[in-house]
Parts: sequence; C-alpha cells; structure tokens
Amino acid sequence: METTEAPQVIEHQHQSLNFTPYETKWVPCSARFVCCGISPKAKGVLQIYELKGGKMEVVAEKTHDCGLKCGTFGASSLGERSLATGDYKGGLHVFDLERLDAPTFSVPGAHKAIINGIDGVGGLGIGGGAPELVTGSRDGCVRVWDPRVREPVVSLEPVEGQPVRDCWCAAFGNSVGDERVVAAGYDNGDVKLFDLRTNAMRWETNASNGVTCVEFDRKDIEMNKLVVTTLESRFRVFDLRTQHADDGFAHCTEKAHKATVWLARHLPQNRDVFMTGGGNGGFNLYAYHYPKKRTATHKDNAPVGVPGTVELLNSRVISTQPIVSFDWSPDKEGLAVLSCLDQTLRVYICTKLDRY
Repeated sequence: METTEAPQVIEHQHQSLNFTPYETKWVPCSARFVCCGISPKAKGVLQIYELKGGKMEVVAEKTHDCGLKCGTFGASSLGERSLATGDYKGGLHVFDLERLDAPTFSVPGAHKAIINGIDGVGGLGIGGGAPELVTGSRDGCVRVWDPRVREPVVSLEPVEGQPVRDCWCAAFGNSVGDERVVAAGYDNGDVKLFDLRTNAMRWETNASNGVTCVEFDRKDIEMNKLVVTTLESRFRVFDLRTQHADDGFAHCTEKAHKATVWLARHLPQNRDVFMTGGGNGGFNLYAYHYPKKRTATHKDNAPVGVPGTVELLNSRVISTQPIVSFDWSPDKEGLAVLSCLDQTLRVYICTKLDRY
C-alpha cells in the first residue's frame, strides 16, 4: 500500500559489498554505522561507514580470523560506543571503533559453536543494572556476560540427555530496577523467557516453526510486547502485561512476505511501529493497535490478556535475496540501514512516521 497518507520508504544510498553482510548497526549519536559479515575466504569483515554529503564512505575496516555473525552496541557506554560481536567459532569479542587493531575484550570459547544472536542492555543509558550481553548459539546454550569478566554470569544450558536445539536468537527485556529477562528462540519453534533475577524459567511456548528473531518493543520498561518472527511466513506479537497460568500471554499472528520472516525491529521513537525483513527480499512496515481493553476474565476467573492487531503501513521488495539485518537510527527518526544476502548495503529514509 502506497498512498500520500501512508509512510513513504525512500532509498537514500546503495552499496555493493565483496563479502556477505550479516549485521548492520548504527553507531549511537553519530552519522556512522557498522557492517560485519564473512568473506568468500571465510574471514570476518568489520567495516565502519560514515554518511558524508549524503553518500556512504568506508572510514575503517578490520579483518577477523573467522566470520562475524552478529553484533550490538547495547552494553556499551555512549562515551566508548564499543561493538560486541559473536563469530562463527563461538567467540565473543568487543571492539573499540577508534582502535580496531585488537579487541578490548575477548572470550574465544564463549560457545562451542557459532554464535547466532547477541544483544546488550545497561549501556547507552538504556535499562537498569549493570551492562550485560546475552549470546545464543548452535550449541543450545544461552549465556549472559558482564564485559568486565571472562566467565558467563548466567549459563542456560540444555538439559542433560535431551536433544540440543540450535538457539537462533536472544534478546533482553524488562530491564527495570532489579528486574531483567531474556527471551530466546530456537530452531524447533521454542520460545523461552528466562527471569534473571529469580534464575528461573518464567514462560515457554512453541511457535510451530523455527524462530528467527525475538525483540521486545523496549528493553527499559516493564514488559509490554514481544515480536517473534519465524520460518514459513509468520510472526507473532505477544502482549506481555498479563500472564495466565495455563494460557500464558495473548498474541496475534500475521502472515507476511510469503517467505521466512527473518527479523523485526521496533522504531526507537515509537515502540508501536516496527519493520520486518523477509526472505523474499522485501520489508514490511507495521503499526500495532492495542485493544480497547488489554485484559479479560478467563473461564477460571483469572485475568487473561487480550491481543491487539497489526496494520500494514507500507511494503516494498528491494532484492531477490533475503534481508538479514536492519537497524533504525536511534537519533534520526525514520533513518535506517539494512543488508541483504545479495551482498548489498542500503540506507533508507521512512517518512510520516510521526502520525502513528
């Protein structure tokens, strides 16, 4: 849908790469962003770009001994703006963007296999408590790290004797006061919510298909919404304000892209607007609408959540290959950077987002 009233998505810059990009992130409080991935020779590539005169320019580059799969600034201070990365050999590394020659923090054996997903909280003034990182790996483990120590502060591992499920994604949420949770998604469709304060499983469900992304609408508030994207063209939005003992959290389900939904990213300036990236090389822009009442009375007389609805604001197919990374600028509303498996890097501007 593209009308004069709908948000418009305008391509600003396009760059072809000589490596496969798996992560793009804006550098907070700057006109720079990072792109990392894997070269044809299986080496890791980390590039820093700057927007100058409306054009992308590479200002620094680092080669790593193996491919880089994911990255985050979430546990870094605004002064340092250090990028934490997970690599193909299970290594966790933190890079100072002003000195890329060697990582400032490194745990080569953080996991026994590739780190598929990473997230951070407590840095950039976002979230209460200490700055921490969470990593999810093919070895089935989800680990929480304090960048000041080399051992995980929490390690959530598969039950001995049970099949090991590949963890594809992990994210922080509910970072208020002493509270903090981690959501993790797995290749068999499992979604698990761990309470880090009580060190216990808070909730789990199954989304029927492999979970490619989990993201809270905001990390630094009481849990509100969680978007879960999956294989087979679907995503779910869970309302996390009311948990029923048996039915868990209410959710709405949407079909999108006619292909795998690889990711969802909430607009920093408005947590009810989010973008999804698809295996069809397209992205969809959605607005979430809350129901008139967010709770109802279950047949057992306990409160139960009421799901909202999602509205498609705009969509566009830009590539023949999947969109595998997307990041909104935290500083300029509507400015976004993304990458596709066709080895392209793109900067877009989305307009009229202040109407939602």
